[in-house]
Amino acid sequence: MLRKLALVCLAGGIASTAAFAQEGRPKGIPHLDHVFLIMMENHGYQQVVGNPNDPYLNSLIKNKQVNLATNYFAVGHPSLTNYLEIVGGSNFGIRSDNSPDWGNTTCSPNIQTGVVNADDGNSSLGPATVDTGKICPISGWGSDAETPAVDTWNEVGGPFVALADLDGVKSVPAAPTVGESIGDQLDAAGLTWKSYQESLPLGPVFGVNYSNGTVSNLTDFSDLAPLTSSSVVQLYAVKHNPFAYFKSVQDGNDRDNSLANVRGFDGPGGLYADLASGKLPALAFIAPNQCDDQHGRGNGDAFCAFDYGVNNSGYTYGTTVGLNPGLSQQGDLTIERLVKAIQGSEVWHSSRSAIVIVWDENDYSGSTTVLTGLFPPQNQNRVVLTVQTNYDNRPGIQSDTYYTSFSVLKSLEAGFGLPCLNHACDSSVKVMSDLFGENDAHGFHY
Repeated sequence: MLRKLALVCLAGGIASTAAFAQEGRPKGIPHLDHVFLIMMENHGYQQVVGNPNDPYLNSLIKNKQVNLATNYFAVGHPSLTNYLEIVGGSNFGIRSDNSPDWGNTTCSPNIQTGVVNADDGNSSLGPATVDTGKICPISGWGSDAETPAVDTWNEVGGPFVALADLDGVKSVPAAPTVGESIGDQLDAAGLTWKSYQESLPLGPVFGVNYSNGTVSNLTDFSDLAPLTSSSVVQLYAVKHNPFAYFKSVQDGNDRDNSLANVRGFDGPGGLYADLASGKLPALAFIAPNQCDDQHGRGNGDAFCAFDYGVNNSGYTYGTTVGLNPGLSQQGDLTIERLVKAIQGSEVWHSSRSAIVIVWDENDYSGSTTVLTGLFPPQNQNRVVLTVQTNYDNRPGIQSDTYYTSFSVLKSLEAGFGLPCLNHACDSSVKVMSDLFGENDAHGFHY
């Protein structure tokens, strides 16, 4: 087991203490056999709840078929950072969407070097503390990067000078970190996980940064002229597959904790085949492609076009104005297809299971040209999270408890009987007892 090291206490941030290692087992969630975690993209709470182009999800909320977190916040930006925080309780010093430095055995992980892997190389932190290249496989011990309440240098572009993390008020100090994910924890406990990624190419996953399901960044385009790599609609994106960034998974020394666990939606060992056979992991991490998760692509069709909501001045401001209705509908239909497939499986009717639907971050509303009067409610990094279980008889609960991405990890660890990991150990991070159900007093059935 991991050694216990000192706790860090930093004033003014969201975390009062951050454990450097796995320590203690969170309580407050009933035992879970299976969790299906569906990741959606780049829309704030007010762009989804009440949006007529998201009819299925809103019907689940209206008809009290799901529990809804009304005060849930993504921690930061961009996508990869949030995905890592959900599965590992840390940004691991990574504040970018950069691809892995696949199989590099000579580089040092960001948590060890203290260098932040960022999207913007012109940081006020200084060039010695920022790297914009490929991401060294995550492993070992060290410290992650702070998440400021207001980002004034990374992921800030165009006319914007600031971007809201969390609620634009709270921050997450850098803290001691171990380079592991819940995948490592599940494997160590004799449990299983899979990362189901839509539009994976056929063949090995190692080295694949993007794919349209047919070709990838590894494809030799010399025989495909006049097509080029720029012609590829990047449906699968490794930045939405956080497990692939960990050294243990890339090395593959343990097949049960390797890239063999990364599968597509279709084909043998894929999501739909596993639902049909009942051979499902404890944690099913489900990432639709970038046309189906509401992310959008610039070279996609009209139903996949980017849809950052804008006002007349060209600024994002967190409402449905300016959104692409087709992209919203495509994502909503994807959610419906996935939820109905899960609920139609034998596992859903014979085990203690939950479906979690969550958006990774907002649409970058909260960007501003001034540093005063920042971030009204619609411009915070508040996103939608719903929980649906097969064991809780209560009608749909709407919780206004303050939750973050770290709360997702802590709740999963509680349900699977695992120790807390990294910022999931922070004393301020709550488990989602009201959303998952706290104990059998509620009349659970399955």
